[in-house]
Amino acid sequence: MKATNAISNKIFTLENLKKQVAAWRVNNKKIAFSNGCFDILHEGHIFSLNQAASEADILIIGVNSDDSVKRLKGPERPINNQKSRSIMLSNLAVVDAVVVFEEDTPLALIQELLPDVIVKGGDYTIDQIVGSKEVIANGGRVVINPIVEGFSTTGIIAHIKKSYS
Repeated sequence: MKATNAISNKIFTLENLKKQVAAWRVNNKKIAFSNGCFDILHEGHIFSLNQAASEADILIIGVNSDDSVKRLKGPERPINNQKSRSIMLSNLAVVDAVVVFEEDTPLALIQELLPDVIVKGGDYTIDQIVGSKEVIANGGRVVINPIVEGFSTTGIIAHIKKSYS
């Protein structure tokens, strides 16, 4: 029998996630955190999430809310709503927890959870990564994964529009 009921147990409110993080810490689990819109899940996301999962025992994903995505990406986004995006991410074996945040950045979420590692994909410097100062000050670290060229949600959307126009 497949444990499909366990999938919904991976989607947390912040309050419930804080309790779960405390339980993981009692068991000496190292916690990694990554975040994003994850509007259309693609190979670049999968690579980044696998890399993030390899950095700790537990991987928490912060997902931008629908309103946050609209503010960051424009009025036509997101393509998939926050519930759908959370369900897709929670179905990945490498993801242990998913939490939606309303703000444009996950700073408040990171300050509440204080993960051991923040993992981001991209051309960032550590100084540009939201929450890096707080995590480093708490004894944690920041990892920047390379981007998988040729994969972006914006590029996928542009390709679809071009193909059907």
